Amino acid sequence: MTQIPLLSIVCMALSALLSIGLPIGLFIGFRRKYHAPFIALMAGITGFTLFALTLERGVHSIVLQSTVAQNRVFFVVYAVLMAGIFEESARFIAYHLLKKKFTGITLNAALAYGVGHGGIEAILLTGLTMINNIVISVMINTGSIETVLASLEGATLEQAKVQFSSLATVATPQFLIGGIERVFAIGIQLSLSVLVFYAVFGTKRRQWLYPLAILIHALFDIPAVLYQVQVLNLVTTEVLTGVFCIALITVTLRIHQNFGTPLTPTKAKSNTI
Repeated sequence: MTQIPLLSIVCMALSALLSIGLPIGLFIGFRRKYHAPFIALMAGITGFTLFALTLERGVHSIVLQSTVAQNRVFFVVYAVLMAGIFEESARFIAYHLLKKKFTGITLNAALAYGVGHGGIEAILLTGLTMINNIVISVMINTGSIETVLASLEGATLEQAKVQFSSLATVATPQFLIGGIERVFAIGIQLSLSVLVFYAVFGTKRRQWLYPLAILIHALFDIPAVLYQVQVLNLVTTEVLTGVFCIALITVTLRIHQNFGTPLTPTKAKSNTI
């Protein structure tokens, strides 16, 4: 079996570090500086797991079996809208539950929720995948993968061979791009968490931020879905995602400045949940 380049393994490790270390580092930083609430972090983790990984995928398993799903335009529109609806509804519902159960909730909760939501996504979709790739790559390079293959047979063996061999065909930079994409995604998830926070905890005139967040999330997912249907290449997809991330963070900061809800410093712990 073809050896996996050492540089590819290094890029896998860097992506894993970014995907796992960034959300952990962000929460520690937000916790120390703003006393970001742990309960909001858990709400973000639960929201993504329940709405994106369970409910959304359940709908996909039904809709994507239909013949209409084979239409490329339908697939793109459907995929981006479902991601926006399910994930932003997760935030919207979670914030309302927190609002009912706790008092004195501030923007600190939005930061914690965003880290939980975007962080668990990064860890599950990229971090753990890269760790698995590293283990397989080391086994391939040391020859110990043959022991694993020897225990398999039939279709399982062929599937494993294809999966293991595919690591050698992936261009080295692609492994690093996965981690960079997670950085952009976490930035976007934090921004969307702030927008929906103002929709729930602001005045009724700000409720329009919830449907806006759905639309923004859908727009953010367009490059990724176009890459999935082979309309865009990987580099173009990530460049567009990066530009979008910077633009959204800029807009979110402007909205935050206009609405004026301050972050609670650590010394004011009594005002946070």
